Amino acid sequence: MNARKFIAVNSREALKLVRIELGEDAVILSNRKVNEGVEIVAMAGTELAHLSETRVSETRVPVQRVAKTRTESRIETTRESLSPQALHQAALLGAKVIEANAAREMEQTMQAEKSAVSADHLLGELRSMHNMMQEQMACMTWANMQQQDPKRSGMLRDLINVGFSPALSRLLLDKMPSDADISWVRKILAHNLQTARPQDDIVARGGVYALVGPTGVGKTTTTAKLAARAVVRYGADKVALVTTDSYRIGAHEQLKIYGKILGVAVHAVRDTNDLKLTLSGLKHKHLVLIDTMGVGQRDSRVAEQAKMFDEVGAARILLLNATSAGGTLDDVIKMYGGKSVIGCIPTKLDEAASLGTVLDVIARHKLVMHYIASGQRVPEDLHEVNVEYLLHRTFKEIGKPASFDLQDMEFPAFMAGVTAKTSMGVQHA
Repeated sequence: MNARKFIAVNSREALKLVRIELGEDAVILSNRKVNEGVEIVAMAGTELAHLSETRVSETRVPVQRVAKTRTESRIETTRESLSPQALHQAALLGAKVIEANAAREMEQTMQAEKSAVSADHLLGELRSMHNMMQEQMACMTWANMQQQDPKRSGMLRDLINVGFSPALSRLLLDKMPSDADISWVRKILAHNLQTARPQDDIVARGGVYALVGPTGVGKTTTTAKLAARAVVRYGADKVALVTTDSYRIGAHEQLKIYGKILGVAVHAVRDTNDLKLTLSGLKHKHLVLIDTMGVGQRDSRVAEQAKMFDEVGAARILLLNATSAGGTLDDVIKMYGGKSVIGCIPTKLDEAASLGTVLDVIARHKLVMHYIASGQRVPEDLHEVNVEYLLHRTFKEIGKPASFDLQDMEFPAFMAGVTAKTSMGVQHA
């Protein structure tokens, strides 16, 4: 007798396999739970019918050793033959048993899923109520602060309105002495805005540097500005320009124009091996600047680009667009950052309504500023970092009305939904 074994995740699936393989008249010999799910032993109804016609020998022959749930039994064929009607009834009975088991399993599964959904819904409702209570308490706290300490709450509003994040603003004011004013805030910010030391200046120090950042941040123009500074100090024969931007239309031509004006050779490379060969031929140069392809910070090519510069030992300078939102700048630093990033150059300062946002991001991520860029002119619009100037320009906007400024009535509700947590600690002077 050719009995077959079928294993599936549940009784319904196992029964489906039996019907597909052996047909609707298949006879179920046994079913049990196993590690993989459910095991069914069955045979075709035609085989049992043939067995009943020919009869089996006097010796009892075991059909299949089947493990029950708790005990083990042996299924044997006997000398007495089974009628076709009996066989058919057995097949129907076995199928009904399996179907009943499958229905019961499905009902249990649905009940479990309903219970899980109900629990998730309850947790969601509790979480929503908790958040609502927190917001209401925060509103009351900030409203109370405006009444009891209008000076501090006013400073907090001003810091946020000129572009600083609520997290950094609250952290500053939490640490501010009771008798301090905005000059104390400026002093702490100045202490936390790092600038490159004279010995770390990339033009004076020399080496190989790649200017990286998203599209439109001003990499090509800034590359030309740095090259012009180096040419004035060391001569055109000590400077070289390299571009990896083979995607943007006219990118290579734009850098070649700058190179021709400065008298500096421009080299185009396609991949890591090409860059290695090019740099090996430029070892005698004092300064090699690499203009890179601009891609969005979430593009997979950002990681490929970083890997290429790490392999050739090129340090990276990250360019930050001062007109971008704080969340975007945080994302840019996260995706473009790494150990090989030695600092940053804020760009487009002339286009930004306020510098609070870019200074906030630079301070929180502890980036070192090497230069600042505020226009398109080469080389005039590249300047050494003057923190006092940056802070003066930022805070001079305080009190000037703007469409996006928070008003006194809106401020408590806004701050209620903002967390005071931040990724850095502000250092005291």
